[in-house]
Amino acid sequence: QEGCAAGSVLLLLLQERGALGFERHYHVTDPFIRRLGLEAELQGHSGCVNCLEWNEKGDLLASGSDDQHTIVWDPLHHKKLLSMHTGHTANIFSVKFLPHSGDRILITGAADSKVHVHDLTVKETVHMFGDHTNRVKRIATAPMWPNTFWSAAEDGLIRQYDLRENSKRSEVLIDLTEYCGQLVEAKCLTVNPQDNNYLAVGASGPFVRLYDIRMIHNHRKSMKQSPSAGVHTFCDRQKPLPDGAAQYYVAGHLPVKLPDYNNRLRVLVATYVTFSPDGTELLVNMGGEQVYLFDLTYKQRPYTFLLPKKCHTSGEVQNGKTSTNGVSNGIHLHSNGFRLPEGRAHVSPQVELPPYLERIKQQANEAFACQLWTQAIQLYSKAVQKAPNNAMLYGNRAAAYMKRKWDGDHYDALRDCLKAISLNPCHLKAHFRLARCLFELKYVAEALECLDDFKGKFPEQAHSSACDALDRDINAALFSKSDNAEDKKGGGPIRLRATGRKDSISEDEMVLRERSYDYKFRYCGHCNTTTDIKEANFFGSNAQYIVSGSDDGSFFIWEKETTNLVRVLQGDESIVNCLQPHPSYCFLATSGIDPVVRLWNPRPESETLNGRVVVDMEGASQANQRRMNADPLEVMLLNMGYRITGLTSGGAGGSDDEDSSEGQVQCRPS
Repeated sequence: QEGCAAGSVLLLLLQERGALGFERHYHVTDPFIRRLGLEAELQGHSGCVNCLEWNEKGDLLASGSDDQHTIVWDPLHHKKLLSMHTGHTANIFSVKFLPHSGDRILITGAADSKVHVHDLTVKETVHMFGDHTNRVKRIATAPMWPNTFWSAAEDGLIRQYDLRENSKRSEVLIDLTEYCGQLVEAKCLTVNPQDNNYLAVGASGPFVRLYDIRMIHNHRKSMKQSPSAGVHTFCDRQKPLPDGAAQYYVAGHLPVKLPDYNNRLRVLVATYVTFSPDGTELLVNMGGEQVYLFDLTYKQRPYTFLLPKKCHTSGEVQNGKTSTNGVSNGIHLHSNGFRLPEGRAHVSPQVELPPYLERIKQQANEAFACQLWTQAIQLYSKAVQKAPNNAMLYGNRAAAYMKRKWDGDHYDALRDCLKAISLNPCHLKAHFRLARCLFELKYVAEALECLDDFKGKFPEQAHSSACDALDRDINAALFSKSDNAEDKKGGGPIRLRATGRKDSISEDEMVLRERSYDYKFRYCGHCNTTTDIKEANFFGSNAQYIVSGSDDGSFFIWEKETTNLVRVLQGDESIVNCLQPHPSYCFLATSGIDPVVRLWNPRPESETLNGRVVVDMEGASQANQRRMNADPLEVMLLNMGYRITGLTSGGAGGSDDEDSSEGQVQCRPS
């Protein structure tokens, strides 16, 4: 009988696990995404709704607003369960349920620099923390730390709170001002759901920081025990974080673009960070730029940090023969796992694409010929996902990126060129496009070396019109009076040092930046320049989709693996800031400037066409790209409905095809 009982329990566990696996895999699917529509509007706030938070079960939704109130909703029945004034005197920016509190304890952070802890059962504020000196932008909690939470504020501090202690003070966990100067602002933070010892922080600038909380605590404990420990025992100000306690991530092209963005008063700041459900990926909404996904398991160095070095004369390249030193085009790729084949170069036999992928490639080529660059990119990406070892697809997509010229496109093109070359060392067009990409990314000296290597590998192209044109561009840039000391000379990574004392960058900070890792995927189409609380999130327990708010009042949904935009919905009259997916259903809560919370789910097929669907996704994306690069006057005109011309698509040019000649370089490769 005991054996039967044990068997029954095991069977039940397996059934529950199977049901959970089924739910996780199918609760957000492509048909559901394409039927996603507005279910309800929850009204109760009198100001902008700046933050949303589901409880663990998904039967409660908390919201915080400019009206300094928090509301707890029953979203499944569209009911307001509780509304209370939080005691804050300014806009609420973050709201969190404390884990293991039975949904009784709610934490809020606001623009009054305060963090408040509320007991919902009695509608009272039970703790008020006033240790920050600037706006509190985010609160983070962790199941493994049931009485502990963290805050990020614009005073540059990450503070840690322990509700088991009677003290109404918090302690500094991380002080960004020690590394980046007094002007740095912390904007967002989140804890890894699978390993609560890891905390991700977004702040001013393009770098995202990942910290090991346990290592920091151990370091602080050892400092306390040291006879020379000072007054600040929790955050010693004489000693930096211990080695290995911090790892930085950055989109590889952004440090190079920073001076240009600063000159145009274009601010880069991470407005939201979040981990994937399995804790292996980090998603960042980069204000002033795009949305980026970083792979925390298979990390890679930024390509533009690996500056080229001259090939040794013993490994000369002639007539398509590569050198034997593992270097191609002067780009060292070992750190990226892209080590190019040594020895004689040979054209790798291209595996014939299956008929359905061949059709997709032809459709992409046709879109390219019609100068529909985004459509071409999305079709090539779809094919790349199914045939990740086809050099031609990468080469073609690189050409489309170079034609579109959106922010970050030349860097993605550079990555595709390197991948194409690693798969086929004699991919002529990829070699040439690589030189053009380096030039467009302001790596002028490296572009010249790359072009020289190209001429050595393909001497028949050395005097083509395309080569001559790029050669002229490079030499003009090299001798231009506009070149300055910030231009990279090779031989070391980029170093960004501020000039003023208040925003000076420490040596420790520069080392951490130089050790940064690059992104895996980039998502384009939205605009994030107006508010600094705009979110991007994984949608689906398997993180199949990416969602983000936008300054145009829409929210955008991309396929995670292809990065293709699949849905745009109008979510606000002005700006969508918050998007919080339900923990187990295909159910999404959004908010923004409007004083309402909107709930979205798949609508019945019997319903008429959803009026909130943005049909022209390409047009919306192009408008947002213009908006990101516009000056304030142009943004105002855009908001008033005037059309602004700009960001032209680029000149005509052909993509590669299996039957096309690889012996000629495109005359206009960019």
